[in-house]
Amino acid sequence: MSTEPTLADDERQLAAYADELQLAVVDAIPGWVHRLITERAAAGGVVVDVAAANVAAVATSDLVAPRLRRVLDADVDDGAGSPLAAVRSAVGPITAVLELAGAAKPPRDEFVAKAFPEDPYDVGPAAFSDIDASLHDPGLIWGAARAHVHLRRRREQRAAKSD
Repeated sequence: MSTEPTLADDERQLAAYADELQLAVVDAIPGWVHRLITERAAAGGVVVDVAAANVAAVATSDLVAPRLRRVLDADVDDGAGSPLAAVRSAVGPITAVLELAGAAKPPRDEFVAKAFPEDPYDVGPAAFSDIDASLHDPGLIWGAARAHVHLRRRREQRAAKSD
């Protein structure tokens, strides 16, 4: 006879998914940074020194890792933000390298320009797969598990009140 997982079991599983997502995102950041810098620089007719791209990759990873960890470790009811927002908030090093190289800024939608003024090169990811295709599933799984824990808590709270 199998027993249904408890809320505590679901919360532990969510934490495990958070750990997997954290590792996967942080591992993917350097490749993403190099790809973005190369693409944006080439589109603007400039070349970026590999050493500058390496510095930006390390700096971006250093910014993303603790911000992402805070979001993923936050209680589901605290509204700590989204993991993608943690990555989008760390585009400063990429922007600095592109600006220093003189890369042309791409045309941006008015809404996007107002919503993300610190991202003039439009490098912030809209989805995990924008960072790396391998992040799609871990991001989706973490999000679904987070939603499940949130809904289960509500359901159990309602059941406790009606008892």
